[in-house]
Amino acid sequence: MSTENEGNAVPPAPSAPPVPVESPAAPPRPAAQGGTMPPPPSTPPHIPGVNGEAGAFGQQNGTGSPVDSSWPPPSAHGGAGGGSGWGSPYQQPAPKTAGRRGGLIAAVLAAALVAGGLGGGIGYTLARNSDTASTTISASDSGASRIKRDPNSVAGVAARALPSTVTIEAEGAGGRGGTGTGFVFDTQGHIVTNNHVVADAVDGGRLTATFPDGKKYEAEIVGNAQGYDVAVIKLKNAPSGLKPLPLGDSDKVAVGDETIAIGAPFGLSNTVTTGIISAKNRPVASSDGNSESKASYMSALQTDASINPGNSGGPLLDARGAVIGINSAIQSTGGGLGGSGQSGSIGLGFAIPINQAKYVAQQLIKTGKPVYAKIGASVSLENTTDGAKITEQGVGGSDPIEPGGPADKAGLRPGDVITRLDDRIIDSGPTLIGEIWTHKPGDKVTLTVKRDGKEHKVDVVLGSRVGDD
Repeated sequence: MSTENEGNAVPPAPSAPPVPVESPAAPPRPAAQGGTMPPPPSTPPHIPGVNGEAGAFGQQNGTGSPVDSSWPPPSAHGGAGGGSGWGSPYQQPAPKTAGRRGGLIAAVLAAALVAGGLGGGIGYTLARNSDTASTTISASDSGASRIKRDPNSVAGVAARALPSTVTIEAEGAGGRGGTGTGFVFDTQGHIVTNNHVVADAVDGGRLTATFPDGKKYEAEIVGNAQGYDVAVIKLKNAPSGLKPLPLGDSDKVAVGDETIAIGAPFGLSNTVTTGIISAKNRPVASSDGNSESKASYMSALQTDASINPGNSGGPLLDARGAVIGINSAIQSTGGGLGGSGQSGSIGLGFAIPINQAKYVAQQLIKTGKPVYAKIGASVSLENTTDGAKITEQGVGGSDPIEPGGPADKAGLRPGDVITRLDDRIIDSGPTLIGEIWTHKPGDKVTLTVKRDGKEHKVDVVLGSRVGDD
């Protein structure tokens, strides 16, 4: 999926018509005479409303000819997607109105956002003789406001995790910018987020991070990995007592596991949503829509937890409150509400697995630069389902297979089609890149390669490349 920055105001949600409440057929008998009050009617239903480069891989267009790395990647669904970045142009705060600005986002196709709902309390209609009166019944507090939630409930997890999440505002030297989310990575004040959240502030811009208690801190970029879409920033004058969010093991996540997402959708900071893991190892290629941007690739966790513009960089938690991913992208349908071009969740959200993000973040903190695994071969990025084909020519007329590189040592040739990496099916070049980037340099992988109609397997020890250039 390709994306672009956008951030139009969101029109107010349409109101829903009231639901009529029938009066009782006959007046209830007083309690003193042994009668009971009629049960309250059921609550009426609520009305619902894939950036980077190929590392050592060269990028190709649909005809198989190489193109430069700024070319936007194909959609995860086989087509060039239009859409919007996970964020909106940064502006100085404006008076609150019915519409709020969106947050910084990546990999969002155009969406229709429909919201609606019905009011809460339902009154009982009591008929006495020819007179009709309306009353409401309120539950006694009885200490309800002091109820202790189960630590393993969504409320319990949210109470622990929210104080360690921040809303990030990024502003470039030219005034362009947006908002997104991040979370505390360590006690030194490092915050992990998406690269596209802070991209506008990379060259001399301004960053701030605001905690749920309203405390705001200036921040600086420690390192950013455009290909992975991961960045680390550090709070200036970081406070003591920071509590890093615990990191889980994304390799052990199973389809159907419960998820909790925290972020600032459309600028609504500290928002918590829930869902499940819908799929694993979903190949996603994304771009922020800038013609000068390169693509990023991930083998993502897919979730149906509601993720919207502004959730980017926020944590995707498991049911215990451990971070299993970084919310990064959504796919949605076209036609923003009211023609605004805004986009929203339709239950197709994608997160960078935390095992990969942790490795990237640690490298950025250590050296300031990302390290990518590579096989040293140019592959086509055309939309196919047959595998990743090694091109006949590399980018800019270079060799399609790096001399002395991993692919060369393994005996790979131009024209070979890679159909599997270990047990993962490879249907295209972007899928291969995403899978390779889940590994570290020096890892040994087994490739299934088709040549002249026959398949054979080769072992490859992955090489490394430092930086995004």
